[in-house]
Amino acid sequence: MSHPDYYKILGVARNATQDEIRKAYKKLVVKLHPDANTEDASADEKFKQVTDAWNVLGDEKKRANYDQYGTPDAPQFQHGASPGQGQGQRWTYSSGDSEVPFDLDDLFNRFRGGRPEADFHSHQQRQWPVRGQDIRTEVSIPFTLAAEGGKYDLRFQRDNTGAVETITVTIPAGVDTGSVIRLAGQGTPGANGGTAGDMLVALTVLPHPWFRRQGNDILLDVPLSLTECALGAKVDIPTIRDGTVTLTIPEGSSSGQRLRLREKGIRDQRTGKIGDMFAVIKVVAPTQLSESAKELLRQLDQTAIQNPRQSIWN
Repeated sequence: MSHPDYYKILGVARNATQDEIRKAYKKLVVKLHPDANTEDASADEKFKQVTDAWNVLGDEKKRANYDQYGTPDAPQFQHGASPGQGQGQRWTYSSGDSEVPFDLDDLFNRFRGGRPEADFHSHQQRQWPVRGQDIRTEVSIPFTLAAEGGKYDLRFQRDNTGAVETITVTIPAGVDTGSVIRLAGQGTPGANGGTAGDMLVALTVLPHPWFRRQGNDILLDVPLSLTECALGAKVDIPTIRDGTVTLTIPEGSSSGQRLRLREKGIRDQRTGKIGDMFAVIKVVAPTQLSESAKELLRQLDQTAIQNPRQSIWN
């Protein structure tokens, strides 16, 4: 009876070590296991070929027979008479013109630790644990939750049964769009006692009506009147974590100017350093003016000693 090329099936060289053969077998078992290849009709046959190859090459005696004779079976054995009481059955091994006697029980004890044949093959053909697959899901979280961190209740369907599960996810402070949180063991269950896969939660941070993020800094537009910019003022503005604070507007402030509030930004996930917050001045001109108000502005413009465009174009 001819046998397939077991070395080719496992993808190893004929001079491979037993450890190399064992590693190749384990890798193929995980890859070709039928439970992990339900849509592949040939998975069962491929898995059987790998198992057969391991049963031969994983056993040093069978491998030696296979290398020498092309079959894992030992050369022909003949049952001989027992030479005395208290001994096991005596057999002879035919090698050329000579016959070498040996004890069958001693053979099992030496090569298989005294285990019965059926138990030995059951051990060799056991199925290796297969890890479950990962599950990926996407969620959108509020801007303030991403900046400060907190808890988020994630609702999802693990399978096609329609049952909805809820998992509370801890959102670290400082995450941004594109951040991924790994929940260990929340994926699909493993096979043959293997561990469950993980759940990968991809985050999208929703925009905030007031704040914008720039790295670990936060930008806030602060509308001011002409008078507040020209004469200076104190205005109340919101922050992410400290509620409302009072901001001092220096005299002669211009639109687009940034005023720094230190360490009122977002905490860096790697360094722990907190960014800053910048109040961006936005001058809001009045849309409706009385004639007297317009005249006052004309007088103010005539007394101004600085041309705002002079330093740009001249």
